[in-house]
Amino acid sequence: MAQNGGVNQPSPARPRADFYEAVGGEATFRTLVARFYEGVANDPVLRPLYPEDELAAAEERLRMFLIQYWGGPTTYSEQRGHPRLRMRHAPFAIGPAERDAWVRIMKSAVDSLDLPPELHTQLWDYLLGAANSLQNRPG
Repeated sequence: MAQNGGVNQPSPARPRADFYEAVGGEATFRTLVARFYEGVANDPVLRPLYPEDELAAAEERLRMFLIQYWGGPTTYSEQRGHPRLRMRHAPFAIGPAERDAWVRIMKSAVDSLDLPPELHTQLWDYLLGAANSLQNRPG
């Protein structure tokens, strides 16, 4: 807890750190991202967006990003700098079909974790919002 004028207030980073710990830490995010990329590898819409030699690297980047975002180690920023998600995704044509495929595969991966409902909702709401915000082509 941080002191602010004599009043205890939670540190801004604690809610995510608490989430990271509550869902099972790195192991849970490894499982989530591995299941997601298993789906991507076989998806006719998303697979063409990943050159063969980039699939494993993309998996690692997403895993590191999600671990950091949800309160785990800051390896992503240490290796890659600020996430800048919209900028990093700008070169890829992400329309409704790509967004919908990503959402479908990620939803299956999230559901497979069997998280408590409140944690599932928190994680899924973020991922769905991220998917919607990264669409960069009209329908």
